[in-house]
Amino acid sequence: MAGEDKTQVEDQQPDTATDAVDETMAADDTVEPVTEGATAEVDVNALQRQLAQAQDQIAELKEQELRTLAEMQNVRRRAEMDVEKAHKFALDKFANELLPVVDSLERAIEASNSDDEAVVALREGVEMTLNMFITGLGKFKVEQHNPVGEPFSAELHQAMSMVPSPDVPANHVMAVMQKGYTLNGRLIRPAMVIVSKGAE
Repeated sequence: MAGEDKTQVEDQQPDTATDAVDETMAADDTVEPVTEGATAEVDVNALQRQLAQAQDQIAELKEQELRTLAEMQNVRRRAEMDVEKAHKFALDKFANELLPVVDSLERAIEASNSDDEAVVALREGVEMTLNMFITGLGKFKVEQHNPVGEPFSAELHQAMSMVPSPDVPANHVMAVMQKGYTLNGRLIRPAMVIVSKGAE
């Protein structure tokens, strides 16, 4: 009897491994199979989003790089201009300190109008000194401006008074009380002038 039971149990077990696989597949028929197309579609969408984000980041970084390069170029240009101005106008204060000396020499020449030999010799010496001084200033781009007869310019001249004059057109410089000076074309001292009102 024990022998019969044993054969019955063996009959109920599957004969081969393939039978076991068939039974497992039959039991799994109720579960929906996962399609590869859906998984691939999800992956493609995710990859496209990542690609779009990466492209946005690249565009942003390129724009940032261009802005940085432009800013660096502007800083370099400003630094070059500052250095150029420092070279051009370094003598500004020094030249301003020397201008009263020129004014004093010019006044000395105006005051020495006597025909006495000693005064004439002194005047010639002062004139030579003044000419050397102005030539020396000119070598450093300090230019003197004597605007007699020129139209009045508020940028270059400082009007001390206005006087009616039939000989000089209105708003023109009649006389110069103190000459003006520029350094490399930039005004360092305006000319002090008397301006004509014209004929009354």
